[in-house]
Amino acid sequence: MTITIADLEADGWQRLPTLNFSAAIGPTFMRGEPGARIVALLTGPEIANDFMQSVHGGALMTFADISLGVAVADLLPEPNLSTVQLQYQFAGAVPAGSLVTCRPEIVRQTRQLVFARALYEAGGKVVGSADGIFRTFTG
Repeated sequence: MTITIADLEADGWQRLPTLNFSAAIGPTFMRGEPGARIVALLTGPEIANDFMQSVHGGALMTFADISLGVAVADLLPEPNLSTVQLQYQFAGAVPAGSLVTCRPEIVRQTRQLVFARALYEAGGKVVGSADGIFRTFTG
């Protein structure tokens, strides 16, 4: 069964207002309350590897950056943040057309840095994990 944007919206997902490069990987969504978000990427053939029809690793890393950033932005009065470091560990292929989801969590927060992590799932299987460090810019 193919998942559509309309299906996700009917199920309570809100589309993230991504622009520019972040929008290049396709539609991203979130649901849940601040601090307990679930973030999703609806993948398509436009972000697949040329020959394997699985989602390109660069698209998954971009999604990791976006999804961890959602958790960090929830902590801030304004979403002023920058990625300092991001690691993504690949644990399985993601077929194009899959919905990739994660529940990002904050590990630690200092005055200017926030540490976050998440497991990424598609089709009921863990397909990756990520850890990120973000610099916050609050006035």
